[in-house]
Amino acid sequence: MAIASPPPGIPVTQPLAPGARRYAVGMLLVIYIFNFLDRQIVNILAEPIKLELGLADWQLGMLTGLAFAAFYTVLGIPIARYAEKADRVKIISVAVAVWSAFTIACGLAANFTQLLLARIGVGVGEAGCSPPAHSLITDYTPKEERASALAFYSMGIPLGSLAGMALGGLIADAFGWRAAFFVAGAPGIILAVMAFLTLPEPRRGLEKKVVPVKGPSFVDAIKELKSKKSFWWISIGAALSAMVGYGHIAFYGSFYLRNHGEGLTAMAVSVNEMIGVSFGPIGFVGTALGLIIGVCGAAGTFLGGVLADRAARKNVAGYATVPAIAGLVTVIPFIAAMLVDNVALSFLILAVPVFAGAIWYGPIFASAQSLVHPQTRATAAAVLLFIINLIGLGLGPLLVGTFSDIFAQTMGPAEGIRWSMVTFGGVGGIASIAFFLAARTLKDEVVA
Repeated sequence: MAIASPPPGIPVTQPLAPGARRYAVGMLLVIYIFNFLDRQIVNILAEPIKLELGLADWQLGMLTGLAFAAFYTVLGIPIARYAEKADRVKIISVAVAVWSAFTIACGLAANFTQLLLARIGVGVGEAGCSPPAHSLITDYTPKEERASALAFYSMGIPLGSLAGMALGGLIADAFGWRAAFFVAGAPGIILAVMAFLTLPEPRRGLEKKVVPVKGPSFVDAIKELKSKKSFWWISIGAALSAMVGYGHIAFYGSFYLRNHGEGLTAMAVSVNEMIGVSFGPIGFVGTALGLIIGVCGAAGTFLGGVLADRAARKNVAGYATVPAIAGLVTVIPFIAAMLVDNVALSFLILAVPVFAGAIWYGPIFASAQSLVHPQTRATAAAVLLFIINLIGLGLGPLLVGTFSDIFAQTMGPAEGIRWSMVTFGGVGGIASIAFFLAARTLKDEVVA
């Protein structure tokens, strides 16, 4: 394993003290929860939006995927380049304020075009979150705890999805889908101010302790990444994993409402009688899916980081083999969950692929940060996220929605969305192959 030191003159930060580190990473987790809440809330609102605005499934796929991903991915790299030398806390704070304001704007949209533009705005804001956050966490944390720390941050994905599904469904039932966007976006403005005032930036003051030198250019950063075979296999595997995850989560609500409407109503009535809460169909399915995605996804994300850190102490290739094995576990249970007739059994089975499908986050993000020097970390994160989101978020929901429309022409909308979901269920196995290929070269390419 080749370990190299950063070039002379580049500031080298030290990990934060444990208490300060817990607060800082915890604050970034909360920010990431709202990041995914605002990103994913549209998924549970898809059916009422579709009915009010008269949309096709491919248009829903645009709103949940490509419209967001196009600007999110393109802007992520220049923002990351700026973050290599600028105050990362300020970048994140501004980003939170921007995406929160555009989330509120989604609730004001009167047609598809307006909603599309508002979703693009959400993507523009969220482009400034994860690359600088990954770089900060890597500075905050000792290298032997890196995968666990990034996995902890990545728990924002399932927890934010939980909040978006549950909150969106309950508010939509009570007050309509527009109100759900207002409630989701407003707290982010306060969170942006808190982050600006309280998050530490380890670079502050370091410029006085070293002889300043110009950091690597974008071309140099890309050359560094280009030389890492494992980075590109990791990127391919992560992109395919994300295609499955984003493509499915965008249509979970639609799938269950179309295929299990009577079962959902019966379950909602039973729950209402047991706990005295009045659930409508959207509120119930949103809460149920939110709990599955949030609890099982968070558990899988956290466990993935812990397992990868332990495996990497013996062989750094563990950063890739852990998610490779997990990806294989997702395929058969997911297909079974889509095909069973009983909605309760479907929810129960779905917990397995949701859990296993979240294991890759921490190990993969940690491996990317370990493959490059400190002044290239935000760029590495941005390039990785560019590939993940362009393919996964950009194409996943759009392709699932498009195949659903095609299948629906002969099968009807309920079976159309079912078989579109099943069609993409096997992609997780292909992602595992890419992760296994990354494991072959990862040990020889780690530098930090």
